[in-house]
Amino acid sequence: MKKVTSCFGIVGLMLLASSELQAQQQADKVAPEAASQRTENQAVTANQFIVAAANPYAVEAGYQVLKEGGSAIDAMVTVQTVLGLTEPQSSGLGGGAFMLYYNARKQQLTTFDGRETAPLAATPELFQDDQGKPLTFFDAVVGGRSVGTPGTVKLMAETHQRFGKLDWSRLLQPAKQLAEKGFTVSPRLAGAIANDQARLSRYPDTRNYFFTQDGQPLPAGYRLTNKAYGETLGLLAEKGADAFYHGKIGKALVRKVQDLQDNPGLLTETDLQIYKIKERPAVCAPYRGYEVCGMGPPSSGALTVGQILGIVESFDLKSLGADNPKSWQIIGDASRLAFADRGRYMADTDFVPMPEGLLDRDYLKQRAAMIQPGTALVKAEAGAPQWHQPVALADDISVELPSTSHLVIVDREGNIVSMTTTIENGFGSRVMTGGFLLNNELTDFSFASHKDGYPIANRLEPGKRPRSSMAPTLVMKAGKPYLAIGSPGGSRIIGYVASALIAHLDWGMSLQQAISKPHLINRFGTYDLEAGTAAEALKAPLQAMGFKVSVRDLNSGLHGVLFKEGKLIGAADPRREGAVMGD
Repeated sequence: MKKVTSCFGIVGLMLLASSELQAQQQADKVAPEAASQRTENQAVTANQFIVAAANPYAVEAGYQVLKEGGSAIDAMVTVQTVLGLTEPQSSGLGGGAFMLYYNARKQQLTTFDGRETAPLAATPELFQDDQGKPLTFFDAVVGGRSVGTPGTVKLMAETHQRFGKLDWSRLLQPAKQLAEKGFTVSPRLAGAIANDQARLSRYPDTRNYFFTQDGQPLPAGYRLTNKAYGETLGLLAEKGADAFYHGKIGKALVRKVQDLQDNPGLLTETDLQIYKIKERPAVCAPYRGYEVCGMGPPSSGALTVGQILGIVESFDLKSLGADNPKSWQIIGDASRLAFADRGRYMADTDFVPMPEGLLDRDYLKQRAAMIQPGTALVKAEAGAPQWHQPVALADDISVELPSTSHLVIVDREGNIVSMTTTIENGFGSRVMTGGFLLNNELTDFSFASHKDGYPIANRLEPGKRPRSSMAPTLVMKAGKPYLAIGSPGGSRIIGYVASALIAHLDWGMSLQQAISKPHLINRFGTYDLEAGTAAEALKAPLQAMGFKVSVRDLNSGLHGVLFKEGKLIGAADPRREGAVMGD
């Protein structure tokens, strides 16, 4: 057995904000331990099975499931339920997830959409005031108004029914026992609580859970129990997902959302009862002889990562090298062009049409021709990809803040799970029921439904799934799995994943090096450089090329597994508490 040393970091979440811009600026302060103080992780090599996830408790529990002969899906259920307890700010039973699943026997890749849905009673004006003006971000987030129909429990149950090997109730036991006996609050969770005191104190359940009896935020090292979560898992163990979507857990959830005196929501029992997991084909894009596959709409992850890679493929990044400012100018401008298309076109295609040509190679070559090495694009605008029945659309107006978690699991048979899971903002809606937090996923929709007379693709509609940036990824080579990877981080997820792939595939970095390397991210024009790292040396050259540059903490949580010469090589991001275990 081998295990990556856990890296714990003091995290800071958002301070109170009074506008969407302030919300984004404050969200940018979500930070790991200073880069100069981080301990570098070491990759783990395994022969039979492996699990990489964001918290050591979850990794240990998932490892034991795999050791007992459990499947990748079995281990996913255990890892997710433990993460929901020990890393509640990021994911849990009250949220949703996107999962890539590779069936080794059938040699088949598919995706499962467990994204939350808007209540049937929701309207495009849900996040607007009486004058039609969009609410400030946290006025919309905190409370029941932002809660979408959770999908994680049904995703776990339905995939376990199809691909599980061990008994369902056994898989819930590790989290149940931890909840009842207690677990140690990590520095990251303690820091998150301390930096979100005002919002976490707003409702009695979260105040009583995340603070001591004298009103202080829980410190690192505190032994925390969660009897309510243990009872919820006991019901799920006995009755399955029906307890959530048709039974006691769901009824209590709906009452909590609707009965809040402060900012109640619209979720109903009917919304839970009609919720469905959707199996969708993977979206794949070619890159340097590989196929980079991921989640399609309502996620923008695979499309936007695919566009970035498809654009930079026109340039010789390998010769330019990882330390060359021109490399990052090309990657940054490619990302800006991809994000412009994302903002214009990408949303839940069950509700809105989307161009067919977003990943067309000729179209991406046209986009690449706009990039002049050495000089930043003055402006990056949405392009005109092939579209048989075009619809005029306005660019999106939404704030997507970083939280979320990513895990990768490979079992003895070679089945693979690459899953990104979330409750959206740190601590979600700050509404708690049954020992778990509820998502604020509806705030991933654009608060405005139209702009300049044109509809916004990612507008809120009843039953619709909000656009996401989650990008669970599986890279294929010659029809076989080569690399599974993904990250949390809001809309920066796309850049974290794309640049890690470039670092490994173009620059020859090992998987751990590609995950640990300094971050440089450009989505909308400003180039974010990771503070305290070698990325800061590129500030002046990038400014000279015409970029506005911001040096800041960039809190990814990349986890990955590389398939090489019959071995499984796992790596975890040193910026968080991630760990890897395998045999």
